[in-house]
Amino acid sequence: MNTHPAGAPSERPQPPSSSDLRRWRQYLADERAEADTYRYLAERRDGEERDILLALAEAEGRHEAHWREMLGEDANRRTKASLRNRMLGFLARRFGSVFVLALAQRAEGRSPYASDPNATSAMAADEQIHEEVVRGLATRGRTRLSGNFRAAVFGANDGLVSNLALVMGIGATGVSSGFILFSGLAGLLAGALSMGAGEYVSVRSQRELLEASRPTQITLAAAKSLDIDANELVLVYRARGMSLEAAEHRAAERMGLYSCDCDPSFSLNPEASVEGNDEHETVGTGLGAALSSFCFFASGAIIPVLPYIFGFTGLAAVIISCVLVGLALLMTGAVVGLLSGASPLKRGVRQLAIGLGAAGATYLLGMLFGTGVA
Repeated sequence: MNTHPAGAPSERPQPPSSSDLRRWRQYLADERAEADTYRYLAERRDGEERDILLALAEAEGRHEAHWREMLGEDANRRTKASLRNRMLGFLARRFGSVFVLALAQRAEGRSPYASDPNATSAMAADEQIHEEVVRGLATRGRTRLSGNFRAAVFGANDGLVSNLALVMGIGATGVSSGFILFSGLAGLLAGALSMGAGEYVSVRSQRELLEASRPTQITLAAAKSLDIDANELVLVYRARGMSLEAAEHRAAERMGLYSCDCDPSFSLNPEASVEGNDEHETVGTGLGAALSSFCFFASGAIIPVLPYIFGFTGLAAVIISCVLVGLALLMTGAVVGLLSGASPLKRGVRQLAIGLGAAGATYLLGMLFGTGVA
């Protein structure tokens, strides 16, 4: 006897297709690899960062359990994780640096779960949240690197571009290879010294400005002697950006008057938020920035000169210089892209276009004043 209403289809679950099984096995392998990556990173950290990374690994384990359930017995068939996740695991085991976190941030942002009907909405939401969690962890590392790393990156790029432009511009005038080599080495030394000195002055000036802007602790010593009825301390806190109510409450605390009519929540404001944070770590040190800038400018500026050092001349030397500098520009641009969470390829191509564009313009100017490449 037919128990279904006339015309109603029988609701039998369709078995997964072979392509579904392959996709699910790939998801399973990638979730395992991502969990392992976070565990590797956790081994190199302690405290709060370690706990956060282990919690991310646990979340990836929940996703892994979902695909195991979907696959059933087919989950026992081993599938390699994607090349990207295998590389992340390798880097996490060997280095555990901010670069790995930056790569993991991009990987979380490319999760396919939002458009896959077999993934739950909670899993898709997890991946979006994971991207923000990893972004926060990576930001801590970026902050630690930002001072001297900024000087290093700018120094290397300036050395690459400026010395390539110098070598090509002089080479286009038709002078001898020896003269080009001497000019390139002179440009290297002059530029490295200029960059180092400039970075030292820049960072030292920035630190001195921060030091001058940082509030002193004079309020701690002077508060008890102030006239309560003409409380100058309120003006101090208002000048630092507090509202009148918050300033009055903070002044009352400083003077030992804890029973004021202000909102008690003002007491929860950390003192550092209004009395200045130490931003010196982000800025870096003057000497460190100068040394980084000098060394990296020199390391970048030597690359365009290498063909002339090894005896190449004429057009061959120009082409080799351009190729070597192009590869270096792609590399430095990719590194900046990784640290900023952007596409390494796009950042590398942007650096390449800017560098070779500047060098090409200088080469054309050299041809206008010379006889061409010898």
